[in-house]
Amino acid sequence: MNSVRRIAHLDMDAFFASVELLRYPALRGQAMVVGGRNIAPPVLAADGGLQCARLGDYVGRGVITTSTYEARALGVFSGMGLMKAAALAPDAILLPANFDAYRHYSRLFKEAVASIAPKIEDRGIDEIYIDLGDIPEDSVALARRFKEAVFAATGLRCSIGISPNKLLSKIGSDLDKPDGLTVLKMDDIPQRIWPLAARKINGIGPKAAEKLNRLNIHTIGELAATPVELLVRQFGRSTGSWLHQVAHGVDERPVVTKSEPKSISRETTFERDLHARQDRAELSEIFTMLCMRLADDLARKGYVCKTVGIKLRYADFQVVTRDLTLPIAVSAGDQLRKAAGECLKRVPLDQKIRLLGVRASGLHPFSEGRQEYSATQAQLPF
Repeated sequence: MNSVRRIAHLDMDAFFASVELLRYPALRGQAMVVGGRNIAPPVLAADGGLQCARLGDYVGRGVITTSTYEARALGVFSGMGLMKAAALAPDAILLPANFDAYRHYSRLFKEAVASIAPKIEDRGIDEIYIDLGDIPEDSVALARRFKEAVFAATGLRCSIGISPNKLLSKIGSDLDKPDGLTVLKMDDIPQRIWPLAARKINGIGPKAAEKLNRLNIHTIGELAATPVELLVRQFGRSTGSWLHQVAHGVDERPVVTKSEPKSISRETTFERDLHARQDRAELSEIFTMLCMRLADDLARKGYVCKTVGIKLRYADFQVVTRDLTLPIAVSAGDQLRKAAGECLKRVPLDQKIRLLGVRASGLHPFSEGRQEYSATQAQLPF
């Protein structure tokens, strides 16, 4: 480990919900979720207040895109089915997603940070890594400058973790949310990191966490105390060695400020296995959200794509993929959704699904132009 490395992870707090609160400040302090389909936006009532849709009135199987911290306190989180969330927080306000606004504020906060520290790795619409190695300023003072710049540019709050590597900084940015500022050193690992659940490590997904639980390994500290030989036997040499390293806070990945990707993808593992027929509306909502976020990624990185693919993992962990090469390059969310839907019609959907993903490949710089993909929209499985 290079002890002079200093990396920050900046994560916007409840980003989508916070952008909505800029538009509807009267909703501040209330339990609110964003998500679902065909949700009516708030309207001004006769008494001057806002008339909003409520979660308890929602009928369908959509999913939550994000929620305010007040809603999270009631057990309502992103990725949760809206009907399940309605049982927990029926009075929570329900708003439709506005991806154009989210992209706008994403660009603003990144430009604000880049004006102070230009070595940035863009990780998504609401998070970035920042290489601080060439900046002599104290970590806490620098983080406060980032926070002030982001707030001045957007009116939004963020949380920041600073440490010697990306792994610890990402964990750190989540420790004191919202509006958090956490500086971690390697000496802090036993006290601050080891008591956390193993799932807090970015890269340990539901399947790995389930296997760790069966091995009676629940916390990062318990993972760190597990002999590497046992982890290698259970997970294979590559994953087992990686689990051992990250549990001890070891991560040598650099901040990548520019790269030429071969493909860009988005995928999600569901809280519960979903069926194409019984859970069609919920799957459709997730599928659309993945395509929209993939479109955001393409726009942010300046690419269009000629090949669109999908990935499904069934309940028995079997994985299938399909792709479609288009006559012209595309990047818009509706175009990606249409092409991915064509791929979807070519896979069997007779069993439950635990993971769904979409992928763009055959990438070209946006400057080469984009045309409309106008394939007929057929009836899709979801």
